[in-house]
Amino acid sequence: MKYLDLIEENKDLQLETLQELVSIRSVKESPVTTKEGEVYPFGEGIQKSFEFILKKAEEMGFTTENVDNYGGHIDYGYGEETVGIIGHLDVVTEGDGWAFDPYSGAVSNGYIYGRGTTDDKGPVVAALFAMKALKDSGYEPARKVRLILGLDEETDWEGMDYYFSKVKRPDFGFTPDADFPAINGEKGICNFHIVKKLEKNQNKGLELTRLSGGAAKNIVAERARAVVRAEDKERYALIRTQAENFRKEKGLSLHVKGVGKSLEITAEGKAAHGATPEKGLNAISILMEFLGGLNFSNDDVNSFVEFYNKYLGYMVNGEGFGVDFSDDKSGKLTLNVGIIELDKEAITIEINLRYPISYDGEQVYEKITPVIDQYDLGLVKVSEDKPIYMDPESPMVKTMVDSYVKFTGDTVNKPKVIGGATYAKASPNILGFGAQFRDDEDLMHQCNERLSLERFYLATKIYAQTIYDLTQPDFKFKPDDTLADTER
Repeated sequence: MKYLDLIEENKDLQLETLQELVSIRSVKESPVTTKEGEVYPFGEGIQKSFEFILKKAEEMGFTTENVDNYGGHIDYGYGEETVGIIGHLDVVTEGDGWAFDPYSGAVSNGYIYGRGTTDDKGPVVAALFAMKALKDSGYEPARKVRLILGLDEETDWEGMDYYFSKVKRPDFGFTPDADFPAINGEKGICNFHIVKKLEKNQNKGLELTRLSGGAAKNIVAERARAVVRAEDKERYALIRTQAENFRKEKGLSLHVKGVGKSLEITAEGKAAHGATPEKGLNAISILMEFLGGLNFSNDDVNSFVEFYNKYLGYMVNGEGFGVDFSDDKSGKLTLNVGIIELDKEAITIEINLRYPISYDGEQVYEKITPVIDQYDLGLVKVSEDKPIYMDPESPMVKTMVDSYVKFTGDTVNKPKVIGGATYAKASPNILGFGAQFRDDEDLMHQCNERLSLERFYLATKIYAQTIYDLTQPDFKFKPDDTLADTER
C-alpha cells in the first residue's frame, strides 16, 4: 500500500521531528502571561512544544485548532463521525542518572533517548506521521480523523477538561499512550491523602524536624529524607550504628550525615510508575522502616510511623488495609505512597490507589476508614476516576488487534486491562493502543527513557493501518457501555 511506502520514505523527517520535540522541556510550570496578554496555562515549555507540533502539522497540510492554549487538535478528512486519537505533549520531570542529556534526543544503538520519547511524544509523532502518510497517498477517510493534543496529562488534566468543554468529543478512537496489542480497560483510581495532626511536643528527646519524599503521587518514590535532632549527641552515634546495621541486614540504601546540629537520614529506592509499584522500591517505605527503630519524643510521630509500617510498608496491593481486591478481568488492586511531607502541624502522605473494574471507590474507603480512625488520622479524598472497560470481542478492539497482528505476527499477546490512567478516561469510547510493545522494557517515568527506532516506525505503520480500517465506510462502531466513564 502506498501509505506504507511513504512511512518508509519519511523516516528521517519523522525522527528529526521527534528530536526537535524532545529537545523542548515540556514539564508543567506556573502559568505565564506574555507582554501581549496571552496566557500560557501550563508554562512556556509546554506552550513551545504545543506550538511546535501545530506548526509542523500545518506545514504538512493539516487543519489545526488551538483552544485557548489549553489543548488543541489536528484534523484530517471530513465526515459526520470523528475518530479521535488523544495524546499528550507534557512530560514528567527528568530526574537523575541519565546516560544522555534527557532533552538531547540523542540516538545510540538504534534508540532515541530523552524524556517523552515513549510517554507520549514519540507515539504522538508516530500518529501524526501515520496521518501524513495516509493523506499524502491520496486516501480520503469516510470519517474525520482528529489528533487531539493534551497538555497536562501527567498532572491534573485541567487542559483536557477545558478542551472538551469547548469542543465536541470524538465518537470513538484510541490514545497512543499505553500498550499493544490493545488496552480494553483501565482500573478505577482513587487519589487521597492521609494526615496526622501533630500536637505540640512537650517532651525532651529525639525530634523529627524534617520529613519529605517522592516527586508525584503516581510515581514510586525514588528518594526520601528525614532530619532528626537531639540534645544528647551520643544519640547520634547510636543512630549511625543502627543505620549501618540496617544497610547490612536489609541490603537497602540508607545514609546518615551530620547537618549542623542535626542528623540527616536519606533513603534511596527505585522509581516506577504508580500503576506498577511492584516494579519499583519505595524510598519512603525504606525510610519509615528505619525510623520505626527510633523512639521520638513526640508520641504523635511514633504513632504515625507505627501506622505506616504496619498498614503500608512495602505492601503494594493494599493488603495491610484489607483492600487487596482482584478480579479475573483486571487483576489486583495496587497502592502507591507517592509523597510524604512534614510541616509544623502535620505529616501528610499522598496515596495513588488503582482498583479492579468490578469494584468501586466506596468499597475501598469502607475498609480503610476504620484503620484511619483507630490512629486518629484524617482522610482527604482528592479524586476518583471510575474504571472503563470494552469487550475484547468488540469491533473496535478487534480492528486494532488485527492491525497489530498484521505487522508483528504476534498472536500470543492479548488485549488487557491496566492500572494506568490514560486519556482513555477523558472521553467515552477511547481505548489505549500502543505504542509500548508488551515484551519491551518499559522506561516511562524513569531515567534513560528511550524508544527503539525500529519500534517507532513499526508503530507508525500499525497506526496508519488502524486509522485506515476505522475510517472505512463499512466499519460500524458498537460501543459496550458496561463500564464507560463519561464524567471526571
